[in-house]
Amino acid sequence: MIRSVAAAVLALALMAPALSAAAPAPKVAIDSFAELQTPLPYPYDEAANADAAVARAKARAKAEHKLLLVDLGGNWCGDCRILKATMDRPELKAFVDRHYQLVLVDIGRYDKNLQIPAHYGITDRLEGVPALLVVDPRSDKLLDGGRVSALEDARHMTPQALADWLAQWTH
Repeated sequence: MIRSVAAAVLALALMAPALSAAAPAPKVAIDSFAELQTPLPYPYDEAANADAAVARAKARAKAEHKLLLVDLGGNWCGDCRILKATMDRPELKAFVDRHYQLVLVDIGRYDKNLQIPAHYGITDRLEGVPALLVVDPRSDKLLDGGRVSALEDARHMTPQALADWLAQWTH
């Protein structure tokens, strides 16, 4: 009996990281994207070496015990620009900086740097952008598989909904 109770306690202790709740999302001080500072940023460096940028960000994320957040998009994409402007809000920026190492990757018009999502098993055309890859840098595993394009229609969400989406992957 004691042995089975001890085994159950040990099993629960080992499962604790998997059962832990996500960090609470910060309260975003704006209710509408119309309140974002304009002009919206053009956040993607179209000349950047995406492979090198992702490798550097992954190494920093691993060293700092953070998640890697790969933002795939393009400067032509209004939803991508809204997402970045929202993540630049002080309350959300502090949260992202605490939990993620962010790297932005320009995918052109779905014709550039597609080796980045392919590395994580996404070989079909992206459903839309922004597409966010949430990656555990220690295992190099994609955590949000099947939901990477959840923010492709960011402009029809609220700023708080974007913060809530980002928070769900953290611990």
